Amino acid sequence: MLRSLYSGVSGMRGFQTKLDVIGNNIANVNTIGFKAGRAMFKDILSQTVAGVTAPNGNDAGGVNAKQIGLGVTLGSIDTIHTPGSAMTTNVPTDLRIDGDGFFAVSSTPDQEPPFLTRAGNFTVDAAGNLVNADGLFVRSSEGTPIVIGDDITAFSISQDGALVTVNAEGVAEVTTTKIAVMKVANPAGLEKIGGNLYRLTPNANPDGAIEFGDTATANNAEQGTGAIIAGQLEMSNVDLTSEFTEMIVAQRGFQANSRIITTSDEVLQEVVNLKR
Repeated sequence: MLRSLYSGVSGMRGFQTKLDVIGNNIANVNTIGFKAGRAMFKDILSQTVAGVTAPNGNDAGGVNAKQIGLGVTLGSIDTIHTPGSAMTTNVPTDLRIDGDGFFAVSSTPDQEPPFLTRAGNFTVDAAGNLVNADGLFVRSSEGTPIVIGDDITAFSISQDGALVTVNAEGVAEVTTTKIAVMKVANPAGLEKIGGNLYRLTPNANPDGAIEFGDTATANNAEQGTGAIIAGQLEMSNVDLTSEFTEMIVAQRGFQANSRIITTSDEVLQEVVNLKR
């Protein structure tokens, strides 16, 4: 069979995957804290028809190898962790990280390691816990859930994540409780698990673990974490102009590879018809 037939098939499969990634990006254009994906390709091992010949002094020059490519395969699907635009909501529990880092949330107060997210649409539940939209606990820099006490009449969140509370007497106090902002060595190595959440992996942080404490604070110049901006949310970083352009490229690439298959089929038909 013709090599071009299988090369065309591999190209169509590759562009199908690219369209899947583009479709997911466009579907999440208004998802809070969403990070766009990008499909990258690489060529498959080439078949060597003739090897390399080294030059032999002044008697003969060198000859390059003759190789025929065997198609394309998916190289990687990267998650692009560029910041999304800010949306002002003026809701005190809506938080945005202005810079690097992730919020830590968990289904239990002591889950290790916690889930990570850039979506800061938090609320306070009936028990006073600061939770996300799915009821996961928002963790403090010390690793404990953040609880708003019954004696607190109002509160705000500073740029370093500290809770500033106002009690029944109207006295404001800067508490030692700070919302955790976790820095990850390789954000692209995080695993998406749905619900705007990421799971730690060994390629995101050493040993797939993360530590609470002084290193898990916001607006930390030494650690490089971003500041927390209250009353704002981070929108998706999907660029529709770029996505629709890539969609056209993927569509034309798919069509071109389908034409390769059609042409290869016609050649094979002529071969079959040689004997009538």
